[in-house]
Amino acid sequence: MLRRILGWLRPYLNTLRSPSVHYSLGFLVAAGFVAGILFWGGFNTALEATNTEKFCTGCHEMRDNVFQELKTTIHYANRSGVRATCPDCHVPHDWTDKIARKMQASKEVWGKVFGTINTREKFVDHRLELAMHEWARLKANDSLECRNCHDYDSMDLTRQGSRAAQIHKRWLGTRERTCIDCHKGVAHHLPDMTGIPQG
Repeated sequence: MLRRILGWLRPYLNTLRSPSVHYSLGFLVAAGFVAGILFWGGFNTALEATNTEKFCTGCHEMRDNVFQELKTTIHYANRSGVRATCPDCHVPHDWTDKIARKMQASKEVWGKVFGTINTREKFVDHRLELAMHEWARLKANDSLECRNCHDYDSMDLTRQGSRAAQIHKRWLGTRERTCIDCHKGVAHHLPDMTGIPQG
């Protein structure tokens, strides 16, 4: 039995040991494996480095505008000491969703490069457009980032105000609406909402 297995494996082992011009195929496979591990480790390290509040607030457009607004909300400072950072609300936690969001965000770098919102005035001028992009993204993914912390099934509706409990049960409980439909502006100031339907 063992001889049969070795006889079957021998051509493959010989191929792995056979030389290329300079290196054996086995060496090339091992080197490729090590290179793959190094690439994967570097990729994940870079991914996590771009997934921090320090990175997000590294440019003055974010630090001087939306980050200053976040500091005045309950998502930044509250009695429990639990604080949401930029990636908590703007980057999904699951790996595949995170990669998709990072690819989307790479397009946003153009705003930095070309100075689309490099002054407070330009930011305010583009604020509604920026907000609408983010609201549409959250609507499309059923407010995934909100639900990482605020899960409907874990809500104790008896501890909410009667109006909030009724609305959550009616809209979230039936999945007819999602968080962002009603909770625009929970972490940042709202743009001029003239003509924009409210939740």
